[in-house]
Amino acid sequence: MAIRRNINQNTALLAKKIVPAQTENENAVSSSDEPWSPTPGTTFKLLMSARLCAALWSVVSDCDETYNYWEPAHFLNYGKGFQTWEYSPAYAIRSYAYILLHVLPMKLCALLLGENTILVFYMTRCLLGVLCALSEMIFYRGVCERFGSNIGRLTLILLLFSAGMFTSSAAFLPSSFSMYLTMVAFGCWFSGKPHMSIISIAASAIIGWPFAAALGIPIAVDVLIVKKQFVYFVKWSTISLILFLVPSVLIDMHYYGKIVIAPLNIVLYNVISGHGPELYGVEPLSYYIINGFLNFNFAYLLALGSLPFLLLTSWFLKSKTSSVLQLVMSLSPLYIWILIFFTRPHKEERFLFPIYPFIALAAATVLDSLQRLLDLLQQGQKKATHYTEHTNWVTAGFSLIFAALCFSRIIAVYQGYHAPLDIYVELHRVAADPKIHTLAPDKPANVCVGKEWYRFPSSFFLPNRNWHLQFLKSEFQGLLPKPYESGSDATRLIPSHMNDMNREEPSRYVDVKRCHYLIDRDTEDWTALEPRYSASKDWTVVKQVPFLDASRSHRVFRAFFIPFLSTDHCTFTSYSLLKTTRSKKHSKQRS
Repeated sequence: MAIRRNINQNTALLAKKIVPAQTENENAVSSSDEPWSPTPGTTFKLLMSARLCAALWSVVSDCDETYNYWEPAHFLNYGKGFQTWEYSPAYAIRSYAYILLHVLPMKLCALLLGENTILVFYMTRCLLGVLCALSEMIFYRGVCERFGSNIGRLTLILLLFSAGMFTSSAAFLPSSFSMYLTMVAFGCWFSGKPHMSIISIAASAIIGWPFAAALGIPIAVDVLIVKKQFVYFVKWSTISLILFLVPSVLIDMHYYGKIVIAPLNIVLYNVISGHGPELYGVEPLSYYIINGFLNFNFAYLLALGSLPFLLLTSWFLKSKTSSVLQLVMSLSPLYIWILIFFTRPHKEERFLFPIYPFIALAAATVLDSLQRLLDLLQQGQKKATHYTEHTNWVTAGFSLIFAALCFSRIIAVYQGYHAPLDIYVELHRVAADPKIHTLAPDKPANVCVGKEWYRFPSSFFLPNRNWHLQFLKSEFQGLLPKPYESGSDATRLIPSHMNDMNREEPSRYVDVKRCHYLIDRDTEDWTALEPRYSASKDWTVVKQVPFLDASRSHRVFRAFFIPFLSTDHCTFTSYSLLKTTRSKKHSKQRS
C-alpha cells in the first residue's frame, strides 16, 4: 500500500508539472493529441535551404543597403568604399559596431577564399541567411510551446515560403538584423526565458535599429506589470546596456574620434530634427498595403484582421480570458508597429522587415481558429478526434495557394530586376579579357553610372582597387555619396560637400569623357541628361541583360510571374554594360 501511495503521489506531482504547460493556453493540447510538426533540427534544415537560396538569388533591393552598409564594410576591409552623410562625424547617425559584426567574418572569408570579393559578398549573405534560419527555428520552437504544434507548423510554412522572408533574410540591413533578434526574443519569451528576451531586444535596438525596441513593449509589460518583476527587469536591462551600449559607444568613439551614441542620434534625427526622412520621399498608406500583399499575399490580409477576428472567435470557442490576453500580448507587436510606421509619411519596404514573423504568426492563429470553428460546427461539443483531423484541408489549400503566389512573386522579381547583379559580375570577366579591357593593369578604370546609380550592388563587384565607380549627372537632384578619404583616420574626417538636407552636390559628377565603361538601362523616356547611351556611336555594347520596364508592363503580371501570360503582358528593356569607343589616348586617361 505504501508503494502504491508513493506511485500515486509521484504521478500527481508529475501531472502538476505537465498540465499547466499544456493548459496555460487553450491552443495547446496534450502531447499525445498534438498533430505532427517538424523537430527543431528538421525545421532548421528546411529554413536554411530556403535562406541560402535567398542569399544567392535575391536582388539588392535597396540602395541604402549598398551605400550605408556594404560600402562602409568594403572600406573597413579593403580601404576603399563610398561614404554617405550619415557616416560623417558631423552627423554620426550610423554605428560602425553593426558594420564590424559583418567585417570580421568577411575578413575570414577573404583569408579562405582569396581576393575574390564577389565570393566574399555572397558568403556574407549566406552567413546572414543561416543566422536568419537559426532565429526562425528558435521562434518556431517558442510558438509550438506557447500555442501548440498546429499554429507552430502553420507559422513555419508561412515563414518558409514567404516572398518577404526571401527578400529580408539575407539583406545586410539593421531592419533584418532586428528581425532576427526579435524572433529570438519572442521565441525565448514564449519558452519562458524572459531574460534572454530582454537581452535580444536590447541588442536589436542598440546595435541594429533603435525603433525595434517598440516590439519589446509586450515583453516589458509582461515582466513589469503582469509578473511584477521590477528588480529582475532592471537587472537584465542593465546587463544588456553593459553588454551592448558600452562596446558600441567605444567602437564608434574609435571610428568617429569622439563620443557618439548612434542609436540616440538616429532617433533624434528622425523625430525632432525638423527635416527627417521625408526629404527622401513620401508615400500614401496604400504603399504598405500593396507591399505587404506582394510579400505575404493572403496571409497579410489575415494578419491585419487577426486581432478583431480572434477576439470574436474566442467568444464562440469559449476561450479562457487568460488565453485571450496571452494571444493579444503575443500579437500586439504587429499592431504597435502598424500604429508607428503606417502613420509616417516616409515609407520603405525594409521598415516592415521586423514584423514579418508576426505577420506569419498572426495569419497562423487565424487559420487555426478557423479550423477550430469548423470542427465545432462538424462535431459540436463532442471531441472524438483532434480538431485538425477533419479540417487540415483548409490549411493545406491555403498553404498551397500561399506558396504558389510567393514563388510567383520571387520569380517575377528575379526575372525583372536581377540584371544589375549579372552586369556587375560581368566586369570581372571583362577585366580578365585583354581583348576587351585594353588598359594596363596598373591604370585606373572608371565605371560610370547615371540614372542607375541606385542599383549599384556595392564595390565588392568591382574587379580590383584600380576600378572606380563614377557618377554622371542625371535627372536625380539629391545628394549622392562620395568615396571615403584615404588614411587610417578617414572615418574621423568630416568630408567636404556633405549635408543632411539631401541637397545635390555637383562635385559628385564626372565628365562622361572620363568614363571607360558605362552601365545604363535603355528607356523610351530619354532626356538630355539621361540619353540612350547604347545608341550612341561613342559606346559599344559589351553585354546586355533584359530588365523589366515597369511603366510599360501590366501591374499584375509584372508583380507575379504567371507562365505565358506574364511574357505577353510585360515589356523588357536592356540593361547594358558599355565600353567607350573613344581613342586609345582618351581611354587611358587617369581618373
